[in-house]
This record gives sequence, C-alpha cells and structure tokens, in this order.
Amino acid sequence: MKVLIAEDDAVMADGLTCSLRQAGYVVDCVGTGAEADSALARGGFGLLILDLGLPEMGGLEVLRRLRARKSPLPVLILTARDGVSHRVRGLDLGADDYLAKPFALSELKARVRALARRGGAGVCGLLRHGELSYDQVGNVAEIRGTPLDLSARETDLLEILLQRAGRIVRKEQLVEHLCDWGEEVSANAIEVYVHRLRRKLEAGDVKIVTVRGLGYCLEKPKNS
Repeated sequence: MKVLIAEDDAVMADGLTCSLRQAGYVVDCVGTGAEADSALARGGFGLLILDLGLPEMGGLEVLRRLRARKSPLPVLILTARDGVSHRVRGLDLGADDYLAKPFALSELKARVRALARRGGAGVCGLLRHGELSYDQVGNVAEIRGTPLDLSARETDLLEILLQRAGRIVRKEQLVEHLCDWGEEVSANAIEVYVHRLRRKLEAGDVKIVTVRGLGYCLEKPKNS
C-alpha cells in the first residue's frame, strides 16, 4: 500500500517515513498543505497521514478539498491540537482516525493497519484470485495456503496486479506505485521483477501475461 505523509516537521516526517517503509509500505512525504493537495489530486495512494498544522494550506482545508472530490481515501490525522473541538471538527470533515502528538510509533502503525482492514480507496484486508490470496495487512501471499517467498518489490508488484486483476497495467503505472518519490527504476528493472514474480506464481492457477506495447495483466489460465 502506498502512503502519503503530510507533515512539516522534518524530523517527525523522516521518522514516520522510515518506520512505515520498514513495515513494508511505499511512502511519499510532503511538507506543505499545497503539496499535499496537489499529490492527492493525482491519486494513487491507499492512506493519508495528515498533520493539521501545515503551512500554505491547513490540514483541515486539505481534508475538506479531498472529500469535496468524493475521495474515500482513509485519513489519519496527526496533530498537537488535542482539544475535543479539534477532534470533532476533523472527524466531521471526513477523517477516519485521530492521533495526538506525541505518540508511539507502534500505536501509529497499529492504526494504519486498522484503517487498511476497514477498506477504502480500493484497499481491503484480503485479495483473492483463483488459488492465489494476498493479505494486504500482513503482506503475505499464499497459493493454496502455502506462503510465497517474495521480496518487498515482488510483494508490491503482486498487490498492484491483484488490485487490477484482469486489466492491463502499464509499466508507467508500476513505476509510479512501486517507487517512492526521488527513486528511479528502469523499464528493464520492472521486467526483472515481473519475471521473478511470474516464476513464483507457476505453482498456482494464475499467471502474469505480457501485453506487448501496453503492459502486464494478471489472469487465470484458460483451462482452469
């Protein structure tokens, strides 16, 4: 799952980013409300962690504009404003959860997992396709109950293909979802990840099909 962190405190933003990446999430980070609004308008995220005290555009305005676009994206508010009125206003504007600063990273990660289980923006707890299943919260893929030994990149790739099973996913989309901002991944690298994942899926009844000039598609074999 790809997470956007909107936090202007550089130290806190770095800590959150590192912690969530270690937990298996793809993370992008912005430091102003205007940057957050622009990133959210482009889409592609599964969760927003939003500080209320952002410069240029306040967090509540970012949230209001997000919901005005009819986005169901789960939102976890982080703020030093712990008054009841602030919590109520944020929740009324469409936030899904609220965490006051200072907080424990273990609690934040637990709340992120809880929001992922609730669903939203295409996120659900378990994805199934034929004999293949993928737990988005635990980041575990299985074929007929047997866990697959996947790298972090292969796991992210599988999640993207499962979310769009039966549809073509372009290489450009894979680059966008597999990489944090600032990273560069070549088309050849994407092909390597696909090749490795394809081999690991051979034990099941699903396969990754290459659609030349377009991208990749996860589909069931015709004889299954």
